[in-house]
Amino acid sequence: MAEKFGMQGRRFPIFFPWLQISTFFKRWFKRSAAMVSSSTSNTRASKPGIRRNKMTTAQFNPVAYKTATTQQWQSAAKAWSEWGGTLREWLGPATEIMIDVAAIAKGAKVLDVAAGAGDQSMQIADRVGSEGYVLATDISPNILDYAAANAQSSGYGQIDFRVMDGEDLTVTPEQFDAVVSRVGLIYFPDQMKALKGIRKALKPGGWFSAIVYSTPENNGFFSIPVGIIRTAAQLPSPAKGQPGPFSLGQPGVLADLLRDAGFQNVLEKTLSAPLELPTAADCVRFERESFGALHEMLKGLDADEQSRVWNEIETALFAFENGNGFSGPCELIVVAGQK
Repeated sequence: MAEKFGMQGRRFPIFFPWLQISTFFKRWFKRSAAMVSSSTSNTRASKPGIRRNKMTTAQFNPVAYKTATTQQWQSAAKAWSEWGGTLREWLGPATEIMIDVAAIAKGAKVLDVAAGAGDQSMQIADRVGSEGYVLATDISPNILDYAAANAQSSGYGQIDFRVMDGEDLTVTPEQFDAVVSRVGLIYFPDQMKALKGIRKALKPGGWFSAIVYSTPENNGFFSIPVGIIRTAAQLPSPAKGQPGPFSLGQPGVLADLLRDAGFQNVLEKTLSAPLELPTAADCVRFERESFGALHEMLKGLDADEQSRVWNEIETALFAFENGNGFSGPCELIVVAGQK
């Protein structure tokens, strides 16, 4: 029987890859879920070589959170831009659906909230054409500098860039035919305030559409690293309603928020969007270089401890390698509503 080595020297039959992945993932997710549900000091024995800090009840400060988030993207801006090709391959198909459900057509004026390095802004610009207009906004000046450079080097003249807080959109009311946000709204402390501002920016009949991650168990490429880091650093579980990658991931949550913000004709679609890379090590490099939130979680550990944590993450993510490379589970939700 053909075999390959898996976690901790174990052997897994190569013709049972889904059993291998499912069993290993469930073990990791159960471990992470059990840990993050606790809001008191953790008294379990520490894993050798990794310091375990006491957990305390999560106290959320939205101002401090937003400041930290800005700093994270300021630092990760260059890497996020350099991984633009991977982002397009991974999120491009879902972005096309986001554009479709927002009814974006040639000549449209579109606001892109939390635009990052501008990959989706350029994808939108392809749809609106030279006669259309895209305003790309983000809270990070650095990442918008890269977005502007990327657009200029690719010949997009119909995109403008403006540093702007997604919760405080300083744009003319009823200016845009459509507003979009790709994996950005999940990180806003006051998501309702953001949605009301987005609705105000739309022309009557205009559409807002967004992409968010679904649940942790369906996004192992991200939730497993988060769980491992949270365990190693003994971080408290996020408070209810706190922003984060899976804050809008339960079915119907974002759709209900849109309705509460005044949107009509709300629709929701769930998509499989696996992160395809050559190896698990490439996924670790992608996340290590460009996922600023993970670095924020790790900051309480010294360099050696952080290195051991990243090694543990790579070992865990190896479960998603197969004969064709690495396929990290990712599930997205596209939600849209009309003004």
